[in-house]
Amino acid sequence: MQYIAALDYEHLDNGVFLTSLARSLSQQQQNEDIRPIIIHTDSEYTERIIQTGVMRDEATVRSVKDLNKRLVALFADQGVSTIGINPCQRNFITLSNGQLQLDHSYLDSLADRPVLLLSPLVQDTDNDKEVVIGLTRLVQFLAEEISTDELFIFTKSDESEVFTVDSSTKDLRWDTLDQDFRTNQIPDDFSDLQLPVRLTSARDFNQLPNLEHSIFIDRPSEADK
Repeated sequence: MQYIAALDYEHLDNGVFLTSLARSLSQQQQNEDIRPIIIHTDSEYTERIIQTGVMRDEATVRSVKDLNKRLVALFADQGVSTIGINPCQRNFITLSNGQLQLDHSYLDSLADRPVLLLSPLVQDTDNDKEVVIGLTRLVQFLAEEISTDELFIFTKSDESEVFTVDSSTKDLRWDTLDQDFRTNQIPDDFSDLQLPVRLTSARDFNQLPNLEHSIFIDRPSEADK
């Protein structure tokens, strides 16, 4: 199983969540058939950098670079082998004329087994600078470019670390989600997401490739027409 998992803004400032996630990834690495790609955005750390007098654009770039390194170190503490990459490196992901492009040859050259951890920092070739793109945009781009089995996001509610999947969470679609469910479970970063995803918790993430402890949310019904 190869999957993409996306870490949103709020979860990235939650130490308990990140430690639980690292432990789940460690357990996953016992299965040689699981190939994770983890992508992340920035966190509240950006605001703390801004408070030191740094402009927002520069602060966001510094934040995602530092966060990428910190996540690699956190995962390593749990025995998780991780390759941390800012996609602006070696023009892995570029932005040109408003379009994103992926260097597939570079992706193919990376080792299969370690966790691949990607930040949203890409190379704007039109302006020759590093820019941070939105998490949803990065998720949708990678889902189209990379052949993966599943896409995961993590429940917004801390109480849902004990995750219950029952009949009320079957056959969900983005366009028909109950508002309470959306408010309490879906991270704000994914309010515009339309792709098929699985919603899970950091603790239950260790169950892969078993998907019973996740909730599947399908694309809007009109997207199938």
